[in-house]
Amino acid sequence: MPTIPPADPLWRLVIEGVSLRQEAGIESRLAIGNGLLGVRGARAASRGATWRAWLQPGAWISWPRVYCAGLFDTPNTTPAVPALAPLPDWLPLVIRLDGAPLLLQSGETLLHRRTLDLQRGWLTAEWRQRMPPTDGQAGAEASLRTLRLVSQADRALGLQSAELELDRDGVEVEVEARVDLAAAGLEVVALDSDAVLLRTLATGRQVALAAAVKCDTGTPLDAPPLSWRWRWQSVAGTPARLTRLVAVVRDATSAEEARTALHRGEKRGRALPLDHATAWAERWAGADVALEGETGWQAAVRFALYHLIAVANPEDGRVSVGARGLSGDGYLGHVFWDTETYLLPFYTFAWPEAARALLMYRYHTLDGARAKAAHEGWKGACFAWESADTGKETTPEEVIGPAGTPVAVLTGKQEQHITADVSHAVWQYWLATGDEDFLLQAGAEILLETARFWTSRALPEADGRRHIRGVIGPDEYHETIDDNAFTNTMARWNIRRGLEVLDLLAARWPDRAAALREKLAIGEDEPAAWHTAAEGLVDGFDPETGMIEQFTGFYGLEKIDLTALPPGPADVVLGRARTQASQVVKQADVVALLGVLPEEYPAAVALKNFLYYEPLCAHGSSLSRAMHALVAARLGETETAAHYLTSTAALELEDAAGEAAGVHIAALGGLWQAVVLGFGGVGVDAEGLSLAPRVPAELPRLEFPLHWHGRRVRVTLRPDAWKVKLEQGNEMTLRVNGTAYTLQPGGVAEG
Repeated sequence: MPTIPPADPLWRLVIEGVSLRQEAGIESRLAIGNGLLGVRGARAASRGATWRAWLQPGAWISWPRVYCAGLFDTPNTTPAVPALAPLPDWLPLVIRLDGAPLLLQSGETLLHRRTLDLQRGWLTAEWRQRMPPTDGQAGAEASLRTLRLVSQADRALGLQSAELELDRDGVEVEVEARVDLAAAGLEVVALDSDAVLLRTLATGRQVALAAAVKCDTGTPLDAPPLSWRWRWQSVAGTPARLTRLVAVVRDATSAEEARTALHRGEKRGRALPLDHATAWAERWAGADVALEGETGWQAAVRFALYHLIAVANPEDGRVSVGARGLSGDGYLGHVFWDTETYLLPFYTFAWPEAARALLMYRYHTLDGARAKAAHEGWKGACFAWESADTGKETTPEEVIGPAGTPVAVLTGKQEQHITADVSHAVWQYWLATGDEDFLLQAGAEILLETARFWTSRALPEADGRRHIRGVIGPDEYHETIDDNAFTNTMARWNIRRGLEVLDLLAARWPDRAAALREKLAIGEDEPAAWHTAAEGLVDGFDPETGMIEQFTGFYGLEKIDLTALPPGPADVVLGRARTQASQVVKQADVVALLGVLPEEYPAAVALKNFLYYEPLCAHGSSLSRAMHALVAARLGETETAAHYLTSTAALELEDAAGEAAGVHIAALGGLWQAVVLGFGGVGVDAEGLSLAPRVPAELPRLEFPLHWHGRRVRVTLRPDAWKVKLEQGNEMTLRVNGTAYTLQPGGVAEG
């Protein structure tokens, strides 16, 4: 059993000891995943019966959870909102020594260490416990070593191995390995000794699980279905070894499908962990970012990349990445704009197959987006602000506030910029990959239907301009506003890309263009209407001052010095009403516009607006600081960029309590963007791949791979030098600081 962590501390996250206050957050950080399955880092062995915090009703000290991507159900609650349904927990081990359970409180804890191996994508644990004295004798010392993984090579499979060793002869040891069906909110359809078929109650989706457990010591005992028990007398210094293999199949018709996957894993035997580690090595080869000098940044970026890799599945275009990935229940597993704006750039440049799958999820939910637009009286497709498996809007219209009174939730109706965010990710993927099949199968249709939506949404008024009224921009402190600069500018960009893709299809694939226009009923005069809408849209930009007003009337609101406020969320400190009447910004809004569309404004305009809006931001969202780091880095404000990069890194690794609801996956994607797109200056447009590095003195060396049109290049940057090597693929051209360079296979350009 491979339990030795890698020697390099920058490839591992080690948690020493147990702190009940921090446990739920630690379990989020230590989650393992493979894009289909996600398992929180809860202790497997001898969980006690009081894992709920009795001093804080409703708060869980520990939150063991196993998730299956895309498996949503609608709980019997008000409001009835789809939620990611937990699977049965297949990891529990119950250990009894002379009849007494081995628990944290049952004796003296000598060692408790968990190690997340980022490089190989598995979690190990070491636990030594001295049992209480009995009959005048010192209690036995028990040592337990465990490993768990969910296979990156065969996503249906999970593996757990354990070694239990005592320092005394003759202790009666009993071990039970069970699958906790009660931990899942699922209905049992069929149950056998080694497998179960389950069904979501409301949606009727089925999932099968099968398991096989082996122990090299002891006598097998009778046990209920999906439970295995052994008993033996200990021999000092001789470990007992247990191995558990599980298989999960979503949307199964019978438990036999899980058994088939299980047998596939059993055939691999001891090679299964090696298969998994090899698959992780392949992922790291195309994704790892090396930052010399700043070990805190390096540790944070590796942690971010680990979770980004662990949550994606290029084999499944029916699922996407929720706001907390597969590491927690936060936001019920719903998919937001976070995925396209903060995650897709990483996948597009580091793992294009995963990016394609995530964008296919949006294509498969296009009917839900069409239904939302039609329900509101608009044309085309308007993507759900919160999406589950069908693409229907899942944002509740109200929730119960702290005082027990209903609070209206307007984001589902008003935060519509997500539609352009999805289209932007589609276009960036097309530019970076040249994936013609995707464009023809899915991407063009998304771009056209969203362009059609924005044309119907941007209404002409008496001033001769087009306006988009009654929205929420990325800054959610301000609701029901008019002409949000981010929303309108992204809408205009979206319409223009719709027109561009129409021309592209007509020029290169005229038959496909005609078929798509017929499918979508795009008349001859409709493109002209799109053009009129795009060119007439108010965008908040004043060419005389060079300023971008966040929304109509923003400059007339109270300007508040955030540095003078006491600690705490700005909207709580100031109160909701005063916050809405102020220029306090929840998260990057105009700054996000500068980050997403850097080509939209000259550098001087971007810098002027960044310097105005940056002090106004309260960073009330985990997304915000990374976006500020990205924009600051691009603008050469390296000190500010470093500040925001450091604070984003601290969000997961330095906050003592962590986040019980799961890791902030979008912030982790933003870390990669700040380093690679920001300091690295990576850009993509119709002319190709470009670099405009802004490497700070804190980074003697910055190195990362990029995937581009089926090629892979390796970029090495220093504060005063650069080098690019074409590692895989045919000849290509790239621009560095505006100068074009041609790379031959295996060739290098530098300066």
